[in-house]
Amino acid sequence: MLELYQFELSQYSEKVRLILDYKGLQYRKIEVTPGIGQVELFRLTGQTEVPVLKDGYKYIVDSTEIAKYLDLHYPERPLIPQDGKQRGLCLMMEEWADESIGIKGRKALFSAISQDQSFRKALLPTSVPDVFKTFVGEVPNDLLKVLGFGVGYTPEVVKKAITDLQQDLEALCLLLADSPYLLGDQPTLADLAVAGLSILLKFPDGPYLDLPVSLRGKGAPGLADNPAYEPFFAWRDRLYAEFRKPLVDFKASTGATAPTSIEIE
Repeated sequence: MLELYQFELSQYSEKVRLILDYKGLQYRKIEVTPGIGQVELFRLTGQTEVPVLKDGYKYIVDSTEIAKYLDLHYPERPLIPQDGKQRGLCLMMEEWADESIGIKGRKALFSAISQDQSFRKALLPTSVPDVFKTFVGEVPNDLLKVLGFGVGYTPEVVKKAITDLQQDLEALCLLLADSPYLLGDQPTLADLAVAGLSILLKFPDGPYLDLPVSLRGKGAPGLADNPAYEPFFAWRDRLYAEFRKPLVDFKASTGATAPTSIEIE
């Protein structure tokens, strides 16, 4: 069985999960423990980033390379069109989504958790002790914003990311106004990339991620709750309903109860 080394809330991991589900491939999720798990991942692959797909003895790194690998070795339900122009548009849009929605989505999520104490508390894994969740929830919003300076998330940077994402969502709404998918009548890698990478803007309204039910349909203020972008998120949720395997189905088909964490042997 294919194995996906991942972070549950990584939008790039979600992009690959959506691709795997679209192709109807069974896989096992392996949750990489930040820090020590990444050391083990480096031992296996020579780098520390997720997602990484393992197929037999082969490790494939990077969500785009994983998509290309899957299309080559598991060609049923192709992701990338053969027509030259369609192929070019698909690859260009996928790259744009990685660099725009993917990167700026993290800043949008930071904006959400820095404004809402209950939101960031709910994002913590269920395994975290309640006393620690309470502590995190009580961290003042202003202090969290100050901490953002340390990772380059200044208020100006976050505000610019939100503004850029508003333009991105407006453009996507226009592209989808008279078409079921971004490049026409059939889904492509462009659709799956845009949909999967958008989870940090607004979490899907369904049981697809290992998150509290209360967070479904919630996201970054000004994006997730803006009626102007509802056509995009409605499209995204319809795509999920059509292709993404819900957690209950995923666990039933793989026998998994939760993602496996990797540690140093």
